[in-house]
Parts: sequence; structure tokens; C-alpha cells
Amino acid sequence: MQTKTTVTPKLQPTSISKSKHGQAIRLVSTNAMPRDEWLQIRNQGIGASDAAAAVGLNPYQSQLELWMIKTGRMLPTPMPEAGEGRSPLHWGQALEPLVARHYSEATGRRVRRVNAVLQHPDSDKPWMLANLDYAVAKDPDVQILECKTAGEFGARLWKDGVPDYIQCQVQHQLAVTGDQAADVAVLICGQEFRTYRIERNQELIDALIVLEQQFWDLVWTDTPPSADGSESAHKALQALFPTDDGETLDLTNRDDLADSLNRLKALRDQLKSLQSEEASLKQRLQQAMGDASTAELANGRISWKRSKDSTTTDVARLLKDHPKLADAYQTTRPGSRRFLILNK
Repeated sequence: MQTKTTVTPKLQPTSISKSKHGQAIRLVSTNAMPRDEWLQIRNQGIGASDAAAAVGLNPYQSQLELWMIKTGRMLPTPMPEAGEGRSPLHWGQALEPLVARHYSEATGRRVRRVNAVLQHPDSDKPWMLANLDYAVAKDPDVQILECKTAGEFGARLWKDGVPDYIQCQVQHQLAVTGDQAADVAVLICGQEFRTYRIERNQELIDALIVLEQQFWDLVWTDTPPSADGSESAHKALQALFPTDDGETLDLTNRDDLADSLNRLKALRDQLKSLQSEEASLKQRLQQAMGDASTAELANGRISWKRSKDSTTTDVARLLKDHPKLADAYQTTRPGSRRFLILNK
């Protein structure tokens, strides 16, 4: 198991006087703060954007990956390089001011940036932190503006309103600040603008605090949460246990793990059967289509089209004709652990 590389100290405000935003303590100003320093402060608590992952509701990040980050075993997703235009993180950051400006124009509300890390004022919740996108100025109905962008894939999560993981983020912000409502402004696929009002839900906040405290206890005690089957958890496990030691571990007394292995074997057998059935059904439809590009059925429409030809480099032939290039351009790809079932 990879060892912990950082210690999580108790957070204290950096200024002599505890200035506030609403009820929240302004822990530290983020104006001109280097990203590395900001990340170090974030790792000393649970921020609003961490809340959903901490309680197991983030579709993009597992509890285990968040725990790895908070204990210093993994680095968070790096910011995209300047000029890199293919990252959703890049476009979310670049479009945020435009979303905020359009919100102001559409609603008539003035907004301002909150360049600070905020901390819950209660002495038993110093780990509850928040960074706000914007505060809404002098409005009794709404106090916080959260700006979002969603691409083609992310837009699916918005079809029924604000996704659960963002609801968690906003309720966490309301818990830290003591505010009563927030607006979430989202730009869908670069062309559809929506605004949602989220009112403070104290029952949900109370439940979030309990679950977040349980997660933070795991961080403090250096106890990893259970993997949840997500790609995020897979990545975290590979980072947590990157190498094997060649030893054989005796788990013959763990009936629960024997049951897990039996269930895994049964599921793999079912998957093989289902994959075979899927292939057979697909081929039946393809055979019926023949040369047609698309087909209309009573209950749906199907397509079977040829993709465009592509051009690739014949690497094997290139290296055969120019063997010295192999040494000049050779790189080492790190190995990874592969999980196998070895039948007795």
C-alpha cells in the first residue's frame, strides 16, 4: 500500500482578525494564490466540489479517489495547459465569466467574485470549506451564484434539472455560509442557457454533514473507503497498490471474500452468455438489412454504415526498413497490475 505523504493539520485563519462572508470565516484570500498552495489548503478539509464524492454521489469521482487525494497519495486532476482547447475543465473555466455575465444581464442581479476559501464557523466543523464562484449582491432571495457548463455527454445529467452531485455542492455551500438560496446557471452545449434556484434544505444539510464527517474521519485515521466499482475507484486502486511483492496471501479464512469470488465467477459466466446473445441478435438484424444503410422497425430505427477509410503508418514495416529508428524513439511504458482468476 502506498504510504501517506502529507499530514492534515487543523485549519486556522491566516489573518489576525477572522473576517467573514455571511456566517463563514474567510480562511484565506485566494487572490494571486498559486494553484499548488490553493490545493494544499483544499486538502485540509472537504470543499463544496468534494461534497458529492465524499458521500458517494459523484459520477466522476469515487470516495476512494477523493480519499487518495486528501491523504496525499494522488494528485488532483491538473489544470489544462494554456491554449489547450480540448479539455472540459479548460472550457468550464474559460466560460465561467461569460455565464456569470449572462446571468446578470438576464436577471438584473449584480454578482461579484468571492476570492477566498471559506470555513464553517462551528468549532466542530473546521473541515467544512467552500469556494464560491460568485456572490449575489444585496438580494434577499438569493445569495450565491454557481456557474456550470455542460457538453454533449454532461448535458444528459441535466435533463431532469440540477444533477444530484451539484445539489450536494450547493447545499454544502449554503451550510458553510449560512445563506438561504443559490442560483445555478448552466450553459448547455454552448448554446442553451438555464438557471435553477436551489433553496436551503436543512434536512439534507444535516445528512450531508453526518456523511461528510464519516468520510473525513477516514482521512484522519488513514482508513481507505471501500471501492465502488467505478473507473475512478479502479484508478485509485492502481495508484494505492501499484506493485505486487511476489508473495501469496492466505485468505482461506475469509468466507466473505470466497463468496465475492464465487459471485464474480458467476457474473463473468453470465456476461459471456449475454455477450454471445447480444452478438447473435445484432447479426440477425445486420443480415436482414443486407446492403441498406438504415432500417425502420415498428419499435425503432437502426443503422449499419461503413466508416470512412483511414490512413495509418505501417510501424512494423517502417522499423524493418529502418531498424535504427527503434532505438532513437524507444520509450518505456510503465507496467500495471492485472487481475486474474486462477482456477485450482
